[in-house]
Amino acid sequence: MATEQPTQSLPQGVYLEKDIDAGELTVNIGPQHPSTHGVLRLITTIDGEVVRDIEPVIGYLHRSKEKMAESRSLFQYQPTIDRVEYLSAFFDHYVFVTSLEQIAGLKVPKRMQYVRMITMELNRIASHLLWFGTFLLDLGATSPMFYAFRDREKIFSLFEQLTGARMMYNYYRFGGANADMPEGWLEGALDFCDDFEQRIDEYEAIVTKNPIFLDRTVGVGVVDAETLIAHGVTGPTLRGSGVALDQRKDNPYCCYDEVTFDVPVGQNGDCYDRYLVRMAEMRESLKIIRQAVRQIPGGDTADLMRRRAEGDEAANDIELQIAGQKINLLTYKAPPGEVMTTVESPRGFLGCYLITDGTPKAYRCKWRGASFSNLTVLPLLMKGRLFPDLMAIFGSIDVILPEVDR
Repeated sequence: MATEQPTQSLPQGVYLEKDIDAGELTVNIGPQHPSTHGVLRLITTIDGEVVRDIEPVIGYLHRSKEKMAESRSLFQYQPTIDRVEYLSAFFDHYVFVTSLEQIAGLKVPKRMQYVRMITMELNRIASHLLWFGTFLLDLGATSPMFYAFRDREKIFSLFEQLTGARMMYNYYRFGGANADMPEGWLEGALDFCDDFEQRIDEYEAIVTKNPIFLDRTVGVGVVDAETLIAHGVTGPTLRGSGVALDQRKDNPYCCYDEVTFDVPVGQNGDCYDRYLVRMAEMRESLKIIRQAVRQIPGGDTADLMRRRAEGDEAANDIELQIAGQKINLLTYKAPPGEVMTTVESPRGFLGCYLITDGTPKAYRCKWRGASFSNLTVLPLLMKGRLFPDLMAIFGSIDVILPEVDR
C-alpha cells in the first residue's frame, strides 16, 4: 500500500537588503599558471568575484640581455638575441642588425630588404596564430588551438628550409643574411598564402559570431585610447581602441613603402575588437607577402645540395678561409655612434637603442619591448571586473614574458 509523501514548505528565496560582506581575499595567480603563458605572478585582491586590485610581479625570466651586449663582441651577442622575444625572433634580429648597419654605414641590398619583409610577415602570422589558439583555449575552446598549430607548423617548415631552425633562427647578418633563399622557397610561401586565406575564413566562421565567445569578449576589458597612449601601449592593443598607429605606415622600413596594405583598427577597445584587429592583420600580412614575392629583385638562389656536398672541402681549404675572412668578427670595431631602431612587431613597438664606442663590444644596448608597456595597463582593465574575465582580458593583450623581463 503506497503512502503519501509529506509535503514540505520550502523557502522561496533569500533576500538581503545589502550584499554579504565576505571581506577581501588576496590570491596568487602564477608564476606557474597555464594561462599566463610564462612565469608571471599576479597578486590579485578579490571581493567575492570582483577584482579590487591586481599587481603583476615580473623578473622571473630575467637573463641580463642588455648587460650581455657589454661583455661580448657584437657578433658574439647577435645569436643570443633570438631569446628577447622568441615568438618573433626575426623582429629581434632586424632591429639589432639594422642599428649596427646604420652606425657602420652598411647598405642592405634591395633583394635582402624584401627577404626580411617576407620573413617578418610570416613570423607575424605565426605569432598571431599562437595567440589565437591559446586565447581561445583560455576561454574554453579546444579545437581552434589545434587548427592554429596545424597552420603554424607550415610556417615553421618554411623557416626550417630557409634557416635550418624552426625557432631561434639567427638568419639575418649585418648587411644581409646568412644565405639566400633556397630554390622554390618563394613558391612555397605563395602556396601557404593561398591555403591560409581559406583557413582564416574557417576560423572566423567558427569563432567570430559564436555566442559564447561574444559573451566572454564583447564589452569586456574596455579601455580608451588616451589611457593606452599614456601607458605607452602599442600594437593591436592600441589599434583595437581606434588608433591607427603602425610603424610600417608611419615610419616605413625595409620596403613597406613599396607595398599597399591597410591598418585595421577597432572602435570599442574591448577584447572582441582586439581579436578582430589581429585576425584582420593576418589577412593584411598575406597581401604584403604576395606583393613582396612579385616585386622582389632577381638574384641567385641558394643551392643547398651543392653547399652540403662542398662543405668539407671548403672547410679544409685554408686559402679559401683566408680569402673569405675580410673582417675578423671577434675583433671588428664598429665606429662610435648611437641609433634607435624600431619595428612593428606582432605586439607593438620593438626597439633597440645601440651605442658603440669604437670597441668590439657595445657600450650600451637598450631593448624596448612592447609587452612590458602593454602589461602595465592590466591593473586598470581588471579593476572592478569579475574574476573570470581576467584570462580573457590578459589573453587579449598578448604578453610574452621573455620580452618583459629580458
